[in-house]
Amino acid sequence: MEQQVETLKQQLKNQEKLASLGMLSAGIAHEIQNPLNFVINFSKMSGKLLNDLTEIVEDNEDNLSEDDREEVEDIVADLKENMAKIVEHGERAISIIQGILLVSRGKENEFLPSDVVRLVKEYVWLSYHAMRANYKGFNISIHENYEEGLPQIMVIPQDLSRAVLNVMNNACYAVWNKAQTAPADYKPEVTVTVAATPPTLTISIADNGEGMNEQVRQHIFENFFTTKPVGKGTGLGMGITRDIIENKHGGTVSFESVEGQGTTFTFTIPMREK
Repeated sequence: MEQQVETLKQQLKNQEKLASLGMLSAGIAHEIQNPLNFVINFSKMSGKLLNDLTEIVEDNEDNLSEDDREEVEDIVADLKENMAKIVEHGERAISIIQGILLVSRGKENEFLPSDVVRLVKEYVWLSYHAMRANYKGFNISIHENYEEGLPQIMVIPQDLSRAVLNVMNNACYAVWNKAQTAPADYKPEVTVTVAATPPTLTISIADNGEGMNEQVRQHIFENFFTTKPVGKGTGLGMGITRDIIENKHGGTVSFESVEGQGTTFTFTIPMREK
């Protein structure tokens, strides 16, 4: 009993630490968003200036040698490509920041029309990069199967993203933990699928990690139950995930797991369109 109490204390401390980090992250995200907007806007302006420069060069191409004209064209083409990449990656960074701000400031239980494929993809890769930052040598193959042309549906985006993140974090940890003792030919993999089966949408995250034994399968959704070492997990993630999918979205959470082979979690949620 004393050991359990001590474990719960440690988990609650971790939760308090995470809450503080969440507030800090929101503040950092807000501060980063402003300079990123400047980067994107000035890149777009520079692209327009390059178009003007191209027109000027074309009007005066008779005054340039063929070699000079080709060199100018190559330089302009490279600059346009570079500007396009800056805009593309800047806008992706803005999207990530907006997601962080939504999680930290979103109105509780507010349903919004959302691109679920984009949301899932964003948080799958956020989980991956977080694991890369925290676990030395972490690397996996992520296979993505996203149905094209899905309409926006009404979800609570900050909650659904948290559910995806929780399951993806567990999948990443499961394959990483297995890799510590697996044969050299083991290739850690996670497969993410989003597909419509009207009137519902299905999101599944499958890994070829360590899987679960019978005891873990029975207690997986219980609060404060975790198989991770102290300080690595709070034991709250899957309970929160089931609450988000089943109670808030009116869907279902199911899973299949074979010890030593892997686990698949599946969310099924109603496709409420705006």
